[in-house]
Amino acid sequence: MKIAIQGLKGSFHDIAAHQFFAGKDIETLCCNTFEQVFESVEKDENTVAMLAIENTIAGSLLHNYELLRDSGLSVVGEHKLHIEHCICCLPEDDWDSIEEVHSHPVALMQCRHFLAGHPTLKAVEDEDTAGSAKFIGENNKNGWAAICHAEAAKMYGLKVLQNYIEDNKHNFTRFLVAVPQHKTDEMRNVYAANKASISFSLPHEEGSLSAILSILSFYKTNLTKIQSLPIIGREWEYMFIIDLKYTGNERFQQAINAIRPLTRDLKLLGQYGECNL
Repeated sequence: MKIAIQGLKGSFHDIAAHQFFAGKDIETLCCNTFEQVFESVEKDENTVAMLAIENTIAGSLLHNYELLRDSGLSVVGEHKLHIEHCICCLPEDDWDSIEEVHSHPVALMQCRHFLAGHPTLKAVEDEDTAGSAKFIGENNKNGWAAICHAEAAKMYGLKVLQNYIEDNKHNFTRFLVAVPQHKTDEMRNVYAANKASISFSLPHEEGSLSAILSILSFYKTNLTKIQSLPIIGREWEYMFIIDLKYTGNERFQQAINAIRPLTRDLKLLGQYGECNL
């Protein structure tokens, strides 16, 4: 099974893919951008897309919501990954020899308290956490360190100087797994699903969103997330993305049918089982 991810082997997307598909023989297709992730699935319908959709600290990845909705793919699963960072370097280096630490700017931000305790280290922004580790290992960059996951350090032959250096120990990223519509039943059992993601727009009228939420409440669905995105070219109009939990597919379908006449461009982005931590 091929899984298209953004980032290199050893990246958080790569780790999430192997955790979600644990026990299965998978090959990760490493893409530079999320656009390329969706292009990979478009070129090969047997490829599965896995993409980060929100982080407990940084919030939602709005562009990925747009890409998902426009792609026509269907979400069949979710995974939540605990984000842990380490600082690593070449085996012959140590604290007294490293001068620079390289990583993605978000990872550097998530370790700012740690970095403040090491003021002699020059923080250098890079495109990818695993990419920083790979570059140091493959180019024998003495005096350089990387901030990444410990699995990436191991993968690229680096020594972990200190693990769990992230400031917030409750940092998680939520990933979605998406496939072409006709592969949906093959990848998940709709009757085992208890969560769904939908998108829609609403007329610019008083109480339009409140009416939708009231109907969903009537059908005993529990909203776990609501996200608004501006609609380009339609000033002050918004697309809404809603994640909700439900009990029973029949009741969920009744809820969708009830709100459909009140919405515009309603799309079911997918039904899937909730990832519980």
